Amino acid sequence: MARATTGPAYPERFYAAASYVGFAGSADSSAVASKFNNEVSLLLYALYQQATVGPCNIPKPSSWSPVEQSKWKSWSGLGNMASAEAMRLFVKILEEEDPGWYSRADVASDAVVDVQMNHNSKNEEVVENGNASPETKTVSTENGRAGESQDKDVVSEGLGSISVYDQWVAPPVSGQRPRPRYEHGAAVIGEKMYVYGGNHNGRYLNDLQVLDLRAWSWSRVEVKTGIQTPEGQSSIQSIPCAGHTLIPWGNKLLSVAGHTKDPSEALQVRVFDTQTCTWSILKTYGKPPVSRGGHSVTLVSSSLVIFGGQNANRSLLNDLHLLDLETMTWDEFDAAGVPPSPRSDHAAAVHAERYLLIFGGGSHAACFNDLHVLDLQAMEWSRPIQQGDIPTPRAGHAGVTIGESWFIVGGGDNKSGAAETVALNMSTLAWSVVTSVQGRVSLASESKMIETSVHDSVSAVHNATNTRDIDSELDAGQDGKIREIVMDNIDGEKIKSKDGVEHLVTDLKNEKEELESELSREKLQNQQLKQELSEAEIRNADLVKELQSVRGQLAAEQSRCFKLEVDVAELRQKLQTMEQMEKELELLRRQKAASEQAALSAKQRQGSGGVWGWLAGTPAQKEDDA
Repeated sequence: MARATTGPAYPERFYAAASYVGFAGSADSSAVASKFNNEVSLLLYALYQQATVGPCNIPKPSSWSPVEQSKWKSWSGLGNMASAEAMRLFVKILEEEDPGWYSRADVASDAVVDVQMNHNSKNEEVVENGNASPETKTVSTENGRAGESQDKDVVSEGLGSISVYDQWVAPPVSGQRPRPRYEHGAAVIGEKMYVYGGNHNGRYLNDLQVLDLRAWSWSRVEVKTGIQTPEGQSSIQSIPCAGHTLIPWGNKLLSVAGHTKDPSEALQVRVFDTQTCTWSILKTYGKPPVSRGGHSVTLVSSSLVIFGGQNANRSLLNDLHLLDLETMTWDEFDAAGVPPSPRSDHAAAVHAERYLLIFGGGSHAACFNDLHVLDLQAMEWSRPIQQGDIPTPRAGHAGVTIGESWFIVGGGDNKSGAAETVALNMSTLAWSVVTSVQGRVSLASESKMIETSVHDSVSAVHNATNTRDIDSELDAGQDGKIREIVMDNIDGEKIKSKDGVEHLVTDLKNEKEELESELSREKLQNQQLKQELSEAEIRNADLVKELQSVRGQLAAEQSRCFKLEVDVAELRQKLQTMEQMEKELELLRRQKAASEQAALSAKQRQGSGGVWGWLAGTPAQKEDDA
């Protein structure tokens, strides 16, 4: 990216731009209005007056004239902006609207208009349309052409393309701006950036806004429902959600997970078809992860890698899942190494289609500035050493990769917003600070907070570009009648600026009706809850009575059980006595048996002696012989 080396330096560059636009030494804006739309014309007029005359000190026009009223409001809206800053903003806006203006400007041989500043000018003022402007004089250019210098604020990006370098600017957008929000999803398809959902003052949104990056115009997408999709499903309504991730996939948008009013247990992927303007639910296979928000989703080849986040119960996660978009199958990975601690609102990027980088994020008590790398081939976590000035801890930041650089912007630690925009060289893992902004600019917003205070000059330009009470164009026709101001919408149709006001009023009415309808639903739900509570109290009273009855029965059973235990103890004692008696009886039986056996043996011995004597021939002795 080479810096521009052609074009005059300031203030000559401003004078050349003013001459090209059509001011030509005066504040006549008829030529300007013929080249640009109404908002840009008013802004260029106001910046020209601020640069050449200074702050608006003239009273508000008393006569009712839409042209003069709008011009005065645009000029006075710049406040006390410095002349040099007004010059630079004038040139930058011209470069955004007409990047190749200098190559077509006839400043090589013509004189450059040099308008004296009001505080240094002694020239007589020329009054035109009620606005004072100093008389101009011409100063010849040196050697017949404008001198070459280097402007540090611009770079050359190809032929005829000049843009701001290392600096944040607010482009002059048109159309109805979306409501302020955070935790929304954003993705770019072609030359359009889509913004879906988000959190607005604690309320989940379901609108889908689109910003035309070529025309810098906002519009709202009207979602169609009840239409049969090519996949055979019926289109659904937009679901209010926040903390989701929007991923471009061909001509479709994938909205992955997010917090909803009625969260589901499993993670859902919703699909928006930009051609049919329909929402549908992506049909997947396998076990999906638990529903969550504040996670990161990274598109790697044809797969989505989901990491971390916070589930519906506010539990932080550090699990890793993959959805194959070719087979629509879920897989859960248990990688080696030490994974990042559970967190949400972090940033993730992929490098070389192999390495997944996780930076920052927060828990319930702290924010992080650690860097983790997952090798998607080896499936191993590592925590490499970071080089350069490591960014401060932050959560809720945004990240985008351009080449080898990973740019991180915004976020904070719930104490202050991160003012610096940093870049990480993903090859060397070296951090560098790209630029910084005021601490309370929305770019430096804290995590889950919306910052509204901005720098005076940025606020002035913002106010000037959002003038919506214009009913006439800046220039007059040949018939002397003031023509109505018109501006191009993204379809190329001409719409009146007052239609924008009517559209805004219509949107506010619609929002009011939505809020009233939601309030009615909440009241109805409250009545239902009260009725359910009353029924629950009645059931509770019945349960109390039943519990008391059960307690009485339990007391009776306990008394009976006690008596049974006493009876059992007595029976056990009797049983022990009977066992002892049985043992004694058995002993007596044995003794009796032994006595009977001894008596029988004695009788047998007596009988056996007489028999053997008879057999031996010895006569038995008589009792008298003895």
